[in-house]
Amino acid sequence: MSALNLSNVTLDYPDGDGTVTALDSVSLSVDAGEFVSLVGPSGSGKSSLLAVAATLVTPTSGLVVIDGTDAHSLSAKELTTLRRDKVGIIFQQPNLLASLTAAEQLIIGDHLRGKSLRAAAGRAAELLDVVGLADCAGKRPHQLSGGQRQRVNIARALMGSPKVLLVDEPTAALDHERSESIVRLLRQVTDEFQVATVMVTHDTEFVPLTDGVATMRDGVLTAAVPTSPLVPA
Repeated sequence: MSALNLSNVTLDYPDGDGTVTALDSVSLSVDAGEFVSLVGPSGSGKSSLLAVAATLVTPTSGLVVIDGTDAHSLSAKELTTLRRDKVGIIFQQPNLLASLTAAEQLIIGDHLRGKSLRAAAGRAAELLDVVGLADCAGKRPHQLSGGQRQRVNIARALMGSPKVLLVDEPTAALDHERSESIVRLLRQVTDEFQVATVMVTHDTEFVPLTDGVATMRDGVLTAAVPTSPLVPA
């Protein structure tokens, strides 16, 4: 069973007297441990697809199924729980809280999930180690580089042990070296935690680090095709 399954999803927005179709009968299936890139020009519908997949936006029609659960059948409260427990979202900007340390950025999320402070702190330490920031747990955002802040962002998204990881332009503000290291880290955590990862990216150079690439244009999604592996660093 796919961890993420979009089936014939259409999303219409009001536009004056008419409507604009942001997503036009989009279907996408991503298995656990699979890493898919989503490319396409600005305004093609990539961000709309991520918003629908994250259950942040309800589609006009079609199905969104996450880890076997049909999002359409859920109440608003149940949707919030599904999103909290099953979906990790990595935004383009980390949006870390300036007053919190790297560890505290992670701990606060598990606190909201009802986890004990001790359990949350242990999980945060494990994930900061996974993303290469074990020695930065006590640092605040202004003490971290852009790449390090994005690594905290990734660790934070993994705190709830999600089944689906949705990533929006994670390298947009980074230089080439840091960009490659971030995509390689996403490859690593996809494999290690067996999440279904979808990454919107404008940087096609690192697409070969993913398993497949799908192209969005004018709200229409092409089926994902396999990529040729990039030589490991």
